[in-house]
Amino acid sequence: MKNLAAVFLTDDEQKLIEHAVREAEKKTSGEIVPMVVSSSYHYPVSNVIGGLALSLLISIIVSLVLKNDSMWMFLGIVMPLFLVMHECVKRIYPLKRLFISDREINEEVEEAALKNFYLSGLYRTRDETGVLIFISLFERRVHVLADRGIHSVVKQNTWDEIVAIIIDGIRKKDQAAAIVRAVTRVGEILGGNFPVKPDDTDELKNLIIDR
Repeated sequence: MKNLAAVFLTDDEQKLIEHAVREAEKKTSGEIVPMVVSSSYHYPVSNVIGGLALSLLISIIVSLVLKNDSMWMFLGIVMPLFLVMHECVKRIYPLKRLFISDREINEEVEEAALKNFYLSGLYRTRDETGVLIFISLFERRVHVLADRGIHSVVKQNTWDEIVAIIIDGIRKKDQAAAIVRAVTRVGEILGGNFPVKPDDTDELKNLIIDR
């Protein structure tokens, strides 16, 4: 799939976010890691379903226009058309999303967030206070995942505010500022429950862009 993450933030915007993470972590022993990925999954079945649906629809329309009900002609149209429509669905993201259910998207984003939580080492923080802000661009989803040290104190629905801040910013094409606001807010939430310690260190990356 196209690398949406590569063009989502400029170099200067990435530096602003990294700075916001460092500032937020001065108030808490928690570790905050924003992560941007192009997609949580490649959804190959959607290419097949979309290609088949579109090729059948177009073939039916062509047959009706030509007033030809020959099965052989219909198959002669639909088979090569399927190959073309398959590639169209695969490459045109707004079209591809039409053939993926919200349930599948939510499941894949949550699974990808959990996978990257472990791959990025967030589960290894000293006090189990890592927070992943996972932004999946193709799916247009944001998922916040906190380690068990935080999860036992901060309820999951608390993170809905963070999700809303980022999604609203992306819709307004102001994603960098929105992520900065979200990071700052996470720092405030964590600071009240997990204040910074004298020997606290920055254990993880302050921003991950999946290129």
